Amino acid sequence: MTPDQPITPVLTPEERLAVTRHIMALCNEWGLGASDILSLLALPDSVKPRHVTRFLDQEAFPDDVAVNRRLGYLTRIEHALGTYFPRNPEMRSLWVKRGNRKFGRRTPLTVMIEDGESGLVAVLSHLDCTFAWDQTGSRTEYAERKG
Repeated sequence: MTPDQPITPVLTPEERLAVTRHIMALCNEWGLGASDILSLLALPDSVKPRHVTRFLDQEAFPDDVAVNRRLGYLTRIEHALGTYFPRNPEMRSLWVKRGNRKFGRRTPLTVMIEDGESGLVAVLSHLDCTFAWDQTGSRTEYAERKG
């Protein structure tokens, strides 16, 4: 996957607004403040922390390649957490807020916010082995050996 390749498909304005609301609810569940949301999503500099509340119900996230990639990662992280903790939704939120040995005792949220896109990839790779397998090229090597 190249940095220019979007993870999310082209969405209608209504679908984009629904994704925005969903990701904002996830950020709220994780207890993120406005500046953390700006960092996590790499929103353009034109979006100020005081404007983040607009994304709760009246405005969709900007249709930007970097933002779209991060939305895709967050959606996959949320799905992976649901697979990890299928019967305990509270653990999904707790897991992202607890220090993790894999990340040098930093919380997965801290990794995603401070390390940017590479942090999102690291957290997703930790949660979803198929994503990690795809990223390492193992899938290609396996197909070449098998084919």
